[in-house]
Order: sequence, then C-alpha cells, then structure tokens
Amino acid sequence: MRAALEGIEIRGPVEEPFAEILTPEAVAFVAELARAFEEERQRLLAQRRERYARLAAGERPDFPSETQAIRAADWRVAPPPKDLRCRWVEITGPTDRKMVINALNSGAQVFMADFEDANVPTWTNMLYGQWNLREAVRRTIRYVAPDGREYRLAEETATLMVRPRGLHLNEPRMRVDGRPVAGALFDLGLFLFHNARELLARGSGPYLYLPKLEGYHEARFWNQVCEAAEDRLDLPRGAIRVSVLIEHILAAFEMEEILYALRERITALNLGRWDYIFSMIKVFAHDPAMVLPDRSRLTVPATPFLRAAAQRLVQVAHRRGAHAIGGMSAYIPRRDPAANERAFAEVRADKTWEVGMGFDGAWVAHPGLVPVVQEIFREALQGPDQRHRLPEGEVTPEMLLQVPEGPITEEGLRNNISVALQYLGAWLAGRGAVAIFNRMEDTATAEIARSQIWQWRHHGARLDDGRPVDGTLYRTLRDQEIAALEEASREEGLRLREAQDLLDLLVEAERFIPFLTEPGMAYLEEPVSSHV
Repeated sequence: MRAALEGIEIRGPVEEPFAEILTPEAVAFVAELARAFEEERQRLLAQRRERYARLAAGERPDFPSETQAIRAADWRVAPPPKDLRCRWVEITGPTDRKMVINALNSGAQVFMADFEDANVPTWTNMLYGQWNLREAVRRTIRYVAPDGREYRLAEETATLMVRPRGLHLNEPRMRVDGRPVAGALFDLGLFLFHNARELLARGSGPYLYLPKLEGYHEARFWNQVCEAAEDRLDLPRGAIRVSVLIEHILAAFEMEEILYALRERITALNLGRWDYIFSMIKVFAHDPAMVLPDRSRLTVPATPFLRAAAQRLVQVAHRRGAHAIGGMSAYIPRRDPAANERAFAEVRADKTWEVGMGFDGAWVAHPGLVPVVQEIFREALQGPDQRHRLPEGEVTPEMLLQVPEGPITEEGLRNNISVALQYLGAWLAGRGAVAIFNRMEDTATAEIARSQIWQWRHHGARLDDGRPVDGTLYRTLRDQEIAALEEASREEGLRLREAQDLLDLLVEAERFIPFLTEPGMAYLEEPVSSHV
C-alpha cells in the first residue's frame, strides 16, 4: 500500500471521523482515477475555452453534423432499476447530517445529496458529507439537535442519488503527482469506494447525478470514469447508474448524443433551469442581443429558450426510453397560511405545466413541498411515468436561442445585488443552500444574480426608467443593500464585507468570469497541512 500512496499529498486534517473516509485504500482509488483521467479532463476544459472563443467570433450553436447517424438510428437506453422507475418528486440539498435524514424521510421518491451547487467545497463539508452518506447507506445515521430532538431514518426512505462537483472544479487539498485532483473524481471516487457494493447488496445501487456537462464528449468521459470504477471495484458493468442535468445551452443541442454516450447506465435527463439561464448569459456574454430581462420574469412557460429546451428534453428522453425530470421548486414554506397558499398555487401551476409537457417528475428544495408536487403527479399520471408521451412539434436551433422581451428594473437590479451579497456571504461562511426572501438559493441561482449585473453593466443596458446600469449605479445600490443587510449579517454570521469584495470582482471584471466558485475558493479558509 505504501507504494500505491507515493506521489499523493493530503493538505487537510485527517482526524476522526475523516480517517474513516480517507483510508489508504480509498485515497489510492481516487488517485488511480486521477492519474487515468486528468489529462483528458484538461483536454475537455481546453475544448470548452476554444468553443467559447469560436462563439465570440460569430459561430452559432447547432445540432452536430458529425452525429446525425446517432440521431437517426433506432436505439434506447437501458431500462431503469426498480427503485428509479417512479421519480415524481426528487428533493435536493447539501450533505449535512440533519438534511440527509430529513430528505430521505421526506416522502420524495429520490433524494439527490449534493456535493455541488448546494454545498460549499470546504474540506470539512466535503468529508463530513461523505461520512454522513456512508452512515445513511448503512442506516446507522442519527442526529441530536441542540434542543434534544433526535432524528433517525424512517422505515421507508427515498432512493439516494449523489451529485459530485463539475469537471471544472479542483479539490486543492488532495494532490497527485503535484497536481490537484478533480473535485468530481474526489467526490465520485470516495462515494463509490465506500458505498457501491453496500448499496448493491441492499437492493439499490450507486446512482449519480452528473452536472455541468456541455456536450457529448464530456458524457463519454463520465462513462469511461464509471467503467474504470466498475472494473477497479469489481462491480457489474452498468452497476453505476446516472442521470444527467441539461443545465447548459450547448448541452441542449447534444441531448441525444449525451444519452447515447451513457446508454448502458443513464436513466434520466433533468432540465436544470437555473444553471441553464446562467449558461445563456455566460455563453453569449459577448452579445448585446442576448441581454435578459429581470430574473423574476424568467419562468419556463414565459421564456422562449427555456420552453423550447423543455419540449426538446421530453421529446429526446422519451424517444430513447429515459425519464424527463423537471425543474426546481425553490419556495420555502412559512408560518403564514395565506402566503403559503399563494406560493403553493404558483408551484402547482408550474408543475401542472410540466406534467402537461410530459415530464415524469420534478425537483423540490424543501420537504414541505413534497406532498404538493406529489399530488400533482399522482393525479395526472396513470402509472409511474409518462415515457410513452412525445410532445409534438420540431424544436429548431433558433427556438433554443430565442431570448424573452421584458424590462430591466431597479427592483430587479436591487434583488440581484441583495441575493448575490447574501448568498456569497453565507457561502464564504460555509453554507451552500441559503434561504433568501423565502426561496432556497444555491450557487446556480447566485450565478444568475451576479451574471445579470455583469451583463447589464457590460452592455450598458438601461432600466425601464431610462437610467443606464453603469458602475456608479451598481455601487450606489450595492452600498444601500450592504447597509440594509448589516444587522442580518451579524445575526446570521454572513461574511458580508468579503462578499462585497467578491461580488465587485465578479461584476466589474472586464471579461466574464466563468464560475463564481473559482475566485471564491481563494476566500475560503486555508486547510491545515498533513500528508498521507
């Protein structure tokens, strides 16, 4: 084992319970994946940058001509496993102990434990999350609240799925041969090493949600990683099942190819609407014709590019035998019955529209929404899904790129500034899923807020009252929102001044910064050094 650990450096503490996760064998497995796939990961990231440069030079996205034969052929993905046949409600959230228990007990069909957008990639969060999931899989997890209440798993629980980090993020506290390990391989590797065989023995399996894909080459990469993990852990081929988030505009043009690359193991496509909106701003950051109106107006039915993506996703997924999972209901129930009923009416309208489009299930961020969404799918569907349904009508490239009309308002700009400040302040304090204005915000929604401010400022957009969104207006409103948040900052432990510095960097950069997490990592606390 000593030879297998050569060249591996752990730059974070490894005391209990982390030592149960970072065993020499588990660390060696992650390192093996890193050595096998790091070069290809870097090639794919370079390919992303090259594609963005071509788009900035005037190229327009289209369905790939080189894969026309795949789109024309008759094929289907592998049928879903028994515990993923019905997916009416999927609850998502970070991997902290109480959340894991409550989500698994929520009554949802699936719990997506999130190492990505709803988490903050501190060493403590990542490793406690792995430890919590290890205990949840073995049903030994328990949590005692400060008031003495004890939380344990119910007899029946949701099916567990895990979302690792996207390909762009590193795990800086583990280095192999002098290079940081991909966060994706760190998260995936530790979860599979500790839980894959245990899950299979319990009649389920190692199920993953794959984020941030930008095309089918990346889907092929993930499939190769899963195959290598199956071989190394002596798992049956196809034991690792995956769902893919279509949360990037470029991936929307390659849905069938993504399914084909993962056809032995993929079970669903999911329309990740918040990251999808963010991707429209990021991909077309150079183009003033792609400036979007206030975020509050970007609902799926009312936004042409989202509506087209939803239609195409259901068509493609169902034609190939996969589930189509709809978007997130981020509302957080309150103690005000009237406010709740108004919000629940919006949720019902949203999910009723998705059912009508042919979706087989949807996401929620809070257990209180599970019965609301569950009822909609139970009443509308005659069976566990509606994969037999194909929405009519062709979706063209032009439809996928059509932006909505609508105003940019001071209220919308203020909301983006406040949400970004509050979220970044909480994120820097270690919390990745944050209740703001009665909605659950995560990195994806914060990305929309900060990127819209950048887009409006960069392109000199005007508010509906005629004022330009420039640096002066941004800083004036930012200072006012900072002042309004001072008391909450003290009460909630927000790192508000550092959040201001980070937001200024993101908003005032001359070139669009692709992910807020990349500069954000520099603000997180430095880990304590140690070595395997």
